[in-house]
Amino acid sequence: MLPVLAPSHAVARLRAARLARSSKPFLARGGIKGARCDGCRLVPSHCMCHLRPSLQTVSGMCLLMADIEALKPSNTGWLVADVLAETYAFGWARTETDPALLALLADPQWQPYVVFPAEYVAPERVVQAVQEASGSSAKRPLFILLDGTWPEARKMFRKSPYLDLFPVLSLSPSQLSRYQLRRSRRDDHFCTSEVAALCLELAGEVLVAETLDAYLDVYTHHYLRAKQQLPVQREGPASVRWCGLGLAA
Repeated sequence: MLPVLAPSHAVARLRAARLARSSKPFLARGGIKGARCDGCRLVPSHCMCHLRPSLQTVSGMCLLMADIEALKPSNTGWLVADVLAETYAFGWARTETDPALLALLADPQWQPYVVFPAEYVAPERVVQAVQEASGSSAKRPLFILLDGTWPEARKMFRKSPYLDLFPVLSLSPSQLSRYQLRRSRRDDHFCTSEVAALCLELAGEVLVAETLDAYLDVYTHHYLRAKQQLPVQREGPASVRWCGLGLAA
């Protein structure tokens, strides 16, 4: 039996709280079978906990997560929390709002940005650049990511009036999504960790963005190889890219 570890970051704590409220076990469909590591959600033979790089950033990430999103092994908000020490995660509900979320959004050290496509927002709310924090009085960017399926994200955006106070950051990435763990009808829909990396790049934290992007590649490789019951390729493209950033493989 695998040891039960204390929740290590915001998404892990949210997952533990959601599991505690469940009346039956959560069974991921079409994913890896068998016991999983509590630290990385992979089977022990493909565990990548030793690769986890917790980095300090000026920017913060606030994940608003749909009901069972934190339970899904394919969720990449977990990877954001792995890499960025300044990550916050809250479960979303239409009828109630976590007071800790409202306190975070009201904290004067932060300038919140809701990350969402411009086509669904009044033009006067839309921004496409982030003011970099410099000087003791400058506010730090806090990126609010709506973590769920596309229909869930749209619902969260429409039915969260407390988000109406903040500018909406609309991303215009030139590349297509490389996310392989779930299917999407559109190549311009990005997973949560890809969106977080794009936000960090806009905020001038390029190395952290590259690290998070490479970490997604490593997790994807480990996940798919475990699903296919194949060993990890230590000399594969994901590991080579990871090592190229000066990070241990």
